[in-house]
Amino acid sequence: MSNEESLAYKSNENALRAERKQQLSYKVSIKQLEAWFGAKKAIKNINLDIREKTVTAFIGPSGCGKTTLLRCLNRMHEMTPGAKTTGQVIMDNIDIYDRNIDPVIIKRRIGMVFQKPNPFPTMSIYDNVAAGLKLNGVKDKQLVDEVVKDSLEGAALWDEVKNELGKPGMGLSGGQQQRLCIARALALQPEVLLMDEPTSALDPIASFKIEELVQDLKQKFTVIIVTHNMQQAARVSDETAFMYLGELIEYNTTKRIFENPEKELTERYVSGKFG
Repeated sequence: MSNEESLAYKSNENALRAERKQQLSYKVSIKQLEAWFGAKKAIKNINLDIREKTVTAFIGPSGCGKTTLLRCLNRMHEMTPGAKTTGQVIMDNIDIYDRNIDPVIIKRRIGMVFQKPNPFPTMSIYDNVAAGLKLNGVKDKQLVDEVVKDSLEGAALWDEVKNELGKPGMGLSGGQQQRLCIARALALQPEVLLMDEPTSALDPIASFKIEELVQDLKQKFTVIIVTHNMQQAARVSDETAFMYLGELIEYNTTKRIFENPEKELTERYVSGKFG
C-alpha cells in the first residue's frame, strides 16, 4: 500500500469511526413517521435524529403536529380511538413500535409531562411521586423513600416540600404542581423526558423555574419539549425542529434556526410574520 493509499485508508477509517460515534450519540431516531386521526393525516414523513442529553424543541403554529409527534414518541398517540402510526421510532437500537415491544415498558423509559399540571387529586405529595413505583410492585419502603427524595430533588422541589410530604399535592401552587408532576415522571427513572408546553399554564416566575430545571435535567436525561413560546425555545433548547401543516420544515441547532434558517418559511415564522 502506497503512502497515499495508506493516508486515504486512515482518513476513511477515521471518518467511519466519527460517523459511528455520532450515531451512537443519538438517543432517538425518527424514521418516516406518519400519524393519523381516523382518515386525517396529522404528521407526514418525519425524519430526525435527537442527540442524547440535549434539549430539543418542537416549534410551529397551532395544529402543525407538534404535540402529535411528541405523543408518538412514547406510544401515547395510539391510545386515541381511531389513531394510528406508521414508520419507526428507534431508541437505543430498538424500534418502540415493534410488535414484540410492550408499550408499558416504553412509557417507563420515556416519561411525559403535560401542558397543565395534573397531580393525582386525592394523593399526598409523597404518594404522587411514589405512585408509579408502587404500581410497578416496589414494596421496599426505604427504597421508595429514597426515590421520592431523589425525584423531588431532581425536580428542584425537595427544599420547598420536605416538611409537608403528607399534604395534598393539589395544595401546591401551579408551578410547584408542575414540578411535582416532573418528579413523578423522574421517579420511574426514564431515559427520555417529553414535555408538552409545560409552562403554558404558569406565571412568568414559575415558568422561569421550569426553564432552569430543564437545563439541569439535560445533564441526566434527553429532553424533548413542545412550546409555542419561541423565546423559550431559544433559551432552553440545543436543537429546534420547526413544523408546519404536519411536515418537518427544518431541523438544526437552535442558534441556526433562529439566526440563520435555511428555509424562507422558517425565517417568516421565527421572525413573527405569521403564526
